[in-house]
Amino acid sequence: MKAYILLEDGTIFEGISCGADKTTLGEICFNTGMTGYQEILTDPSYAGQTVVMTYPIIGNYGISNEDVESSKIQVQGFIVKELCEIENNWKSTKNLSDYLKEQNIPCVSGVDTRMLTKKIRTIGAMNCLITTQEITEDLKQQLKQHKFPADVVKQVSCEDKNTIKGIGRKIGLIDLGVKNGIIKHLSQLGCEVHVFPYNVESKTLLSSEFNAVLLSNGPGDPQDVKESIQTTKELIGKIPLYGICLGHQILALALGANTYKLKFGHRGSNHPVIDLRTNKVYMTAQNHGYAVSKENLPENIQITHLNVNDETVEGFCSPELNINTVQFHPEAGPGPLDANIIFSEWIERLD
Repeated sequence: MKAYILLEDGTIFEGISCGADKTTLGEICFNTGMTGYQEILTDPSYAGQTVVMTYPIIGNYGISNEDVESSKIQVQGFIVKELCEIENNWKSTKNLSDYLKEQNIPCVSGVDTRMLTKKIRTIGAMNCLITTQEITEDLKQQLKQHKFPADVVKQVSCEDKNTIKGIGRKIGLIDLGVKNGIIKHLSQLGCEVHVFPYNVESKTLLSSEFNAVLLSNGPGDPQDVKESIQTTKELIGKIPLYGICLGHQILALALGANTYKLKFGHRGSNHPVIDLRTNKVYMTAQNHGYAVSKENLPENIQITHLNVNDETVEGFCSPELNINTVQFHPEAGPGPLDANIIFSEWIERLD
């Protein structure tokens, strides 16, 4: 069956449907990772987005029950150059196409993803439509009217508190769309992790005798998550605070800084980041479309990490306020393990 991709600028790509037979709308972005498509599909930070994989062959090792970052596929749609029909991996339980169909996610293969990626890099982030129907004026109008959901964090956050038992430090985690890998790393360090919805009140966290509060990764514009920003403002200076990805951005906003939308974001497993305190460079996993502005960070905030490619802020700290953040994903999943050490460094600071 044919499938079509309609971009906001009017460009149409034709390919083959390898997923659900449906029409979907989302913000199109690309990921430069060579592996990790299952982790990418299930990462809540991709909610509301259609992902283009730049690596040409996707699906060669199938689907494993061990390699999920949440309970379901989170992307709106998936676009690949070639989808491998016969997977080869002893852990695989099904092929990628069946996985996408089971969860009602459209996928288009046979697309010149190199040209599509170059278009996104040139024009910037834009909305797109995937359909197995013919492109009609009605579909074009739907795309024109589509807006990225401002409540996307609410959609991916947990509804109720959840506790992962441990014998070490007690960590309160604000779930903005948390990946399983983050909780896994904290658990491996012995932490008892208490996961709260995005709109948890500060008094709940301050009354629970936590050693620290971590704001997780998540999707969308950080300025839309007003409840989390307000809660964070009320926590600053009262308890050690950590932030990853969207959590890093929300901490910056709570401190009075600004965030801005990147032209096409950073998404992949190969982004170099330098630690300005040690001059050590990490190869990092990243997935974000917004960044923290350098211009108006408070004087008591020190930038700790910069992106080597474009010098965007990748981390900051405040010894005075006991705050530490990173924009990248130290848990990887997928990606290199260079930055895993950050979790143990953060927990050791609580001793």
